[in-house]
Amino acid sequence: MARPRLFDEERALDAAMRAFWEKGYEATSTQDLCEATGLGRSSIYNTFTSKHALFQRSLARYVETMTALQLEIVEDAGRPALERFEALFACIIEQEFAQRRDGRSIGCLSVNTTVELAARDPGVADVLARDVELRLAALRAAVEAGQRAGEIPSGQAPAELARFVNAVIAGMRVSAQGGADRAALEGIAATAVAALTA
Repeated sequence: MARPRLFDEERALDAAMRAFWEKGYEATSTQDLCEATGLGRSSIYNTFTSKHALFQRSLARYVETMTALQLEIVEDAGRPALERFEALFACIIEQEFAQRRDGRSIGCLSVNTTVELAARDPGVADVLARDVELRLAALRAAVEAGQRAGEIPSGQAPAELARFVNAVIAGMRVSAQGGADRAALEGIAATAVAALTA
């Protein structure tokens, strides 16, 4: 008879996600994961199989959580499209300042992982690509709504504007990691909103 697990797997996954988020995949050791989760090595490997498998689950959890929050804002048909984009940028700024350490943000696990692993890890690249596709579809739909309402000029292709907004968000996150202050990020957001209406 198998011994029952004496820990909360979901909580351990959240703790591991945070460790990977703060340090990156390569720099997070098994010892770091033990300390973060409160589990021994054998419990980690028995439950999650490997560091890589634990990372993939952590990344999938992060993507699901963060994307759900962004989609809730972007898909809010009760708000004008430009207001949705303003709220999205404000949400990103709040997230970055909620997780500052020593004057810098820990950034975005998706952006960090894109830079660190996506080019050499097909499984990770697939998780990230599916997430980008989902977010771009929602952003494109919001742009189209704005164009129909006359808030956003129709001269630009919605798909291109969606990619622009997605790139601005990634840039804001990297800027926050580099130590950009709130005023700098708010300036980037305001410029992006202005560009959508140009």
